[in-house]
Amino acid sequence: MIDARGLSCPQPVLLIKSAVEKTHESQYTLLTDNMPCVENVCRFAKSAGYEAEYKKQNEEVIFVDMETLSEEEMLQGDSYER
Repeated sequence: MIDARGLSCPQPVLLIKSAVEKTHESQYTLLTDNMPCVENVCRFAKSAGYEAEYKKQNEEVIFVDMETLSEEEMLQGDSYER
């Protein structure tokens, strides 16, 4: 889990991007406290071949989960919140 609470963009995106480039995991979770960060991380996730979903735990904690997309899912488009 990457804790990006208190960080403003582009820092959270750079943190998740660095993790993806270094570890190539199929799943990541980012913890943040602001919606602009969520939106930017979700855009990055899509461009990097991941599906991103977020859940608000409360007004101060938002979890962004990223998971590798299949080729078929990559062709279907956005997925932000479910």
